[in-house]
Amino acid sequence: MKYLPLDPQLFVKNRERFRTKMKENSIAIFNANDELPTNGDALHAFKQNADLYWLTGIDQEDTMLVLFPGNPDPKYREVLVLVRPNELKEKWDGHRLRREEAQAISGIGTIVWLDSLDALLQPWIHDAENIYLNTNENNRKANLVPVRDYRYAAELRSRYPLHHYLRAAPILKELRAVKTAEEVKVIQEAIDITEKTFRRLLKFIRPGVFEHEIHAEIMHEFLRNRATGEAYGSIIASGDRARTLHYVSNNQECKDGELILMDFGAAYGGYNADLTRTVPVNGKFTDRQRQVYNACLHLHNYAKSILEPGITIAKYHEMVGVEAGKEFVKLGLLTAGDIKNQDPEAPAYRKYLYHGISHHLGVDVHDLAPSFHQPLPEGAVLTVEPGIYIEEEKMGIRIENNIWLKKGGNIDLMKNMPITAEEIETLMKA
Repeated sequence: MKYLPLDPQLFVKNRERFRTKMKENSIAIFNANDELPTNGDALHAFKQNADLYWLTGIDQEDTMLVLFPGNPDPKYREVLVLVRPNELKEKWDGHRLRREEAQAISGIGTIVWLDSLDALLQPWIHDAENIYLNTNENNRKANLVPVRDYRYAAELRSRYPLHHYLRAAPILKELRAVKTAEEVKVIQEAIDITEKTFRRLLKFIRPGVFEHEIHAEIMHEFLRNRATGEAYGSIIASGDRARTLHYVSNNQECKDGELILMDFGAAYGGYNADLTRTVPVNGKFTDRQRQVYNACLHLHNYAKSILEPGITIAKYHEMVGVEAGKEFVKLGLLTAGDIKNQDPEAPAYRKYLYHGISHHLGVDVHDLAPSFHQPLPEGAVLTVEPGIYIEEEKMGIRIENNIWLKKGGNIDLMKNMPITAEEIETLMKA
């Protein structure tokens, strides 16, 4: 890992939070993600199962976690399972964790090698009534690939058909939506690296630079600050390409008079930042660009002002949508008649703002969270990212910060990030 060691209490607390939600006489088993092939004998870069990482801090393939609070032998009430280090494999693929290293990262005292697990697991399961298993229940993505979690669930059901099986995901949706202070500290590290990167870009961007060159500056600054890398594929979209929400080609020239939308974030310690800023390629907004930018900033600040514990995402989006309609009338994009006669199921503002305003952020960029219709809990970390996309003007603007919900309001974790048109122009000029 590139990042500095994290406090293992982060993961100790997360496991304790999960244990308190387990039914009596239950065992919970979590698996690492698969190593996935590309072509030939090559593999994709390994990406750990987010739930397993959230519980252990271990970022290594073939890892498992077993939680059995009622185990008659206290030594085995929480067990971390690792692949046994192999000299030949390490010659090819590098170092694998030893017991002491894994204990220091996770705070788990009992380490078992994967090749010896079966003999131990069978009596534990026989002593338990319920078995919690995990699958990906992110509402944004249907998983049609038979990954390890699904294969393991099928295997256990065939071996132990009379046990009562339970889903770990509903518990994790509730818990992962609430960030502890230790988690927010790591997210803030990712944000601070992202801020350094943005400030670097403001000195670098100029007419004639290519989007991929800006992308290269991002990667350089991330890695020199110990980031694991990108939280997601960076979006560097100049001109009309800014209207494509997930534009990742990043291969065009940035031209004088254009705006450039940059959506990027550092990954650090298993957690993520998610920033968007839109800046003028030549360092100076035109009057119209400034007008639209300030309207987007107004929506951003309005959204922050109403985002607090207790509101639902559904209600929050509805309120921001009403405010967006007002701003779009001021910009000359809509008329009062458009608003008055709009279809409630397809409000007029959606022509110029066609995505959600916020999503949860954490171990995943679109982090696991409860339903849009459940009240947001204190401790949630969300993005705030309204945008304005005008096809006839070939313009796209989005402004995004990361917000931690606290009692009676929120804390902007990106409060030090340049955000106003004046701040951006001053730093680009310097």
